[in-house]
Amino acid sequence: MGRLDGKVALISGGAGGLGAAIARLFAAEGARVVIGDLRDAAGEEIAAEVRRLGGDARFVHLDVTSEREWRDAVGAAVSAFGRLNVLVNNAGIWRAGRVEETSAEQWDAVNDVNSKGVFLGTRAAIPAMRASGGGSIVNVSSASGIVGNPRTAAYAASKGAVRVFTKATAIQYASDGIRANSIHPGPVETDLLAQVTDTLEGDAFAAIPLGRIGKAEDIAYGALYLACDESSFVTGSELVIDGGLTAE
Repeated sequence: MGRLDGKVALISGGAGGLGAAIARLFAAEGARVVIGDLRDAAGEEIAAEVRRLGGDARFVHLDVTSEREWRDAVGAAVSAFGRLNVLVNNAGIWRAGRVEETSAEQWDAVNDVNSKGVFLGTRAAIPAMRASGGGSIVNVSSASGIVGNPRTAAYAASKGAVRVFTKATAIQYASDGIRANSIHPGPVETDLLAQVTDTLEGDAFAAIPLGRIGKAEDIAYGALYLACDESSFVTGSELVIDGGLTAE
């Protein structure tokens, strides 16, 4: 028996990095998975990989800033599998720049994907989850959504917005059996981390108390817990997975 047997999950940004790791793990635990991403070829490959390993997965093209594409993605999940139980809002982008170095265009681009995208995905998924008898929304925020970040203004603001939006969602839809929680990763070995480290000098991650950078699977297991029924009494909460970075 898998921890997600019988559940249908939609994962944004699922064509690589954290999203792909979450899709693989969810499928291994029994979920039927819909992977949404802008990167069609990579997304189709992840879906095919899941199927080769015995899981059930579909890919849908998804620009998280588009209301129409979110409606289509949720509709595809319901059409293919009959319901929607889990939404993982994972898609995100990073732009470096302190406040004075950030243009209005950069601010809008980051917040459109990282914050507005979570709002649009959540809004699109709620009716399908309600019709399915409830569900779990897992929003991937960041350690930068809890503490200040000296290297970026827009990214930290967008991830902080996700944290509080998650709490609002949790309160508003608890009576529908819909839970909402946020995950706050620290540095994790993904393509996004490579973008971040390009802006750093020296070993900026040496202070991580556990002594290593995280792996995508570390975050995927957190998402699995929040998606499955083991966390049925958890909503409006933050799960920090950062090797102790924000504990100091």
